[in-house]
Parts: sequence; structure tokens; C-alpha cells
Amino acid sequence: MRRTGPAALAIAGALALAGCGGGESGSDSGSGSGKADLSVGSAYIPQPMSGDMAAGFLTVTNKGGADDELTGVTSDIGRVTVHRTVDGAMREVESLEIPAGGRLELRSGGDHLMFEQLKRKPKEGQTVSVELRFARSAPVTVRMPVKPATYTPKTGH
Repeated sequence: MRRTGPAALAIAGALALAGCGGGESGSDSGSGSGKADLSVGSAYIPQPMSGDMAAGFLTVTNKGGADDELTGVTSDIGRVTVHRTVDGAMREVESLEIPAGGRLELRSGGDHLMFEQLKRKPKEGQTVSVELRFARSAPVTVRMPVKPATYTPKTGH
């Protein structure tokens, strides 16, 4: 029994060391890297019913090995805030987490972007440009198509 103890420790030590190092080369953008690797898809805005508010939806996918957070959004059409929806009640939040190897889904009935104090009412067929800001990653500019007010995506949400 005593002989397996040092052998087990040597194997455990080798495995622990194998997990160290090599992660600092910026070329690894897979789940083993130490930074977020973000992409944005499924973005859209339903044409607003009123002239002063609109909602926006999208998915941020993180293929990297580190968490990140959506911390802010700007647009030339008005003020944009980030909202979390819990049990049907929405409230403005400072950020939403994007887990490593996961995604942040902003969708109708859930977490979403809220466009307020609109300078112009987005109309079906137009696009709205937004800049997404993150805690650790570079900003991403997204062109969000304006869809019919009753639009329901078939995929992505």
C-alpha cells in the first residue's frame, strides 16, 4: 500500500503540471484559452408599437475559456439599457454574464435590450446599429434588422 502512495502522487503531480503552461499563446481561441471569444448572432428589433420605446434581441456566444459580461450598449437612435426579466418582471441591470463556453440569449419574454427616448422610430426593413460593450472583450458593432412587430424567430432563440 505504501508503494502506490508515492506513485499516485507522482502521477497527480504530472497531471497538474500538464494543465499548466501553454495557455498564454493568443492563438488558442477554443474552450481551453484564458480569454473570452465572443460572436453575436440572431439580432433583431421588432418594429415598435409606440414611438418612444423599442426592444432588441440577440445572442452572444462565448467560445472562449473565460467568462465575460455585457456591460453596456449604445446606439444613435436613442438610449439603450440592459434588462433582466425574472418571473415576468423586468428591471434594468448594469451587466449580464456571458459564461465561458456558453451564451447569453436576449429574447422576447426574457432578458433584452431596451431602446428608450428614441430619436426616430425604427421601421420594418431598416437596420439599427448598436455597439455592445463588454467587461473584458473589445466592443462589437452589430447591425440589427427591424422586423415586423409580431416577428418570432424560427432559430437562435
